[in-house]
Amino acid sequence: MTPFPPPLLFTEPWEYELRFPRDPRGPGIVRATLRAVLTAHGLRELVERAALLTSELTTNSVRYSDNYASVRLLWMHPVLRISVTDTNPELPEPLKPSAESVSTELEKGRGLFILDVLADRWGGCAIGEEPFGLGGKTLWFELSWGGPPPTPVPALAA
Repeated sequence: MTPFPPPLLFTEPWEYELRFPRDPRGPGIVRATLRAVLTAHGLRELVERAALLTSELTTNSVRYSDNYASVRLLWMHPVLRISVTDTNPELPEPLKPSAESVSTELEKGRGLFILDVLADRWGGCAIGEEPFGLGGKTLWFELSWGGPPPTPVPALAA
């Protein structure tokens, strides 16, 4: 029997990536996966903010992109970076509230407003057309870990 390697230390880097189709169930699947990954790595304190921000970005990917999207979680102690890449090259415009805004217009740009409020840092870039790809954009945000390392929990093999 081959022994399993020991779990990564809290300060060691790790990365997960999930690709999902243009399907309204995608953001929920991404949230469930994100919760499982962050909980398994002892980052419960970041779960709620990360889930909300990821949900905003993945929902927009499903709504405005014409193909698949992907989510990447990258832990570089003490920072968690989550990026969402899709095939729509247009970067969203920030919310510009005005006296004439109607409720349907207020929904546009809401995700960027939430990023401004809840993320420690965020940004995005267009990817452009590639010779063998679809191009698109990536939006990312970072959340900083402010607490002590959690108590290690033994990892269970799948």
